[in-house]
Amino acid sequence: MTSVARFLEDPGGSFFLFGPRGTGKSTWLRHNFRDTVWVDLLDRETHRLYVAKPERLRQAVEARPARRIVVLDEVQKVPDLLDVVHQLMEENHGRRFVLTGSSARKLKRAGVDLLAGRAANLSMHPFMVSELGSDFVLDDALRLGLVPVVWAAANPAKALSAYVGLYLEQEVKAEALVRDVGAFARFLEAMSFSHAAVLNVTNVARECQVSRNTVQGYVEVLEDLLLGYRVPVFARRAQRHLVQHPKFYFFDTGVFRSVRPTGPLDAPEELAGAALEGLVAQHLRSWIAYRDEDAHLYYWRTKSGSEVDFVVYGPETFIAVEVKNSRNVYSRDLRALRSFMQDYPQAQACVVYRGRERLLLDGVLCVPCEEFLLSIRPSCPLST
Repeated sequence: MTSVARFLEDPGGSFFLFGPRGTGKSTWLRHNFRDTVWVDLLDRETHRLYVAKPERLRQAVEARPARRIVVLDEVQKVPDLLDVVHQLMEENHGRRFVLTGSSARKLKRAGVDLLAGRAANLSMHPFMVSELGSDFVLDDALRLGLVPVVWAAANPAKALSAYVGLYLEQEVKAEALVRDVGAFARFLEAMSFSHAAVLNVTNVARECQVSRNTVQGYVEVLEDLLLGYRVPVFARRAQRHLVQHPKFYFFDTGVFRSVRPTGPLDAPEELAGAALEGLVAQHLRSWIAYRDEDAHLYYWRTKSGSEVDFVVYGPETFIAVEVKNSRNVYSRDLRALRSFMQDYPQAQACVVYRGRERLLLDGVLCVPCEEFLLSIRPSCPLST
């Protein structure tokens, strides 16, 4: 695999590092932390030993007193290990604990308090365009996504299909997160039609022929497995009647394209539009996660139908972003942004589109997609 420098930075001290499988958590840790006590809980024998005897961790740590960093890879596999980690941290022998996870569900179910705030929470995301630089190809990203394990594969399309299957098999089924894996697979397909759209749980339940509560539980499973997330409505000092339902996104455009069924009635531009919006969403979300600013991602939609795809709001950031999967932008495309700017003149606004030129249209900056994505760096403010 080609080495790609990631934007994630070591926060110092002990920390959790959450992120979907294949996003590069272990690779980043092995690159940044040498001479560690490493416990790989994906290894079946290691997993069996620590499930049977979590206190074995103390023995492994004390056997290597010179190694001050302890890594527990995929700690959700054995939640009881956190009790041992907590004890070792209380003893304060100057050790750092780094705990990775691709799911927080078991930790939540076990009532674990994530070490009572003694460890920071970090997250790893798919590649950002500014991490890849000249290796980035927009059309490939829209079709295959930017998950590192897929991006680096000899056959990315095959790797992507296997990746989705891995989650169904190793996470959902093996962890007994749902009773009927087949029903969950059908739910994934139905949810693909909600990607980059307002989430209506009742409609999804009707499509899957299951109860609304079942679908609500399935959505929570997706979020706990870090496969998807909801974006709430921006309603600060709202001056108009706004919708209440969040929008939903899969964490990566490739995963969305992999689970989305296609047929003669599916317009290519419709799929590409949802994929492009998801690609921008995952970059804004990564910027928020890697940057030391308490910013949040929202969208804005009035009950009359005016919608702005994204609003990033924080102490130093207030920007509205509209995404257009088109080569040209017209004045009519700016109506929702203009309405938003009337209510929030303090915000910056821009349109991200598939054209090649940077334009100023009716006072709104229109930026080519590649240029916009390349400009998103956690070390730099998010601005137009």
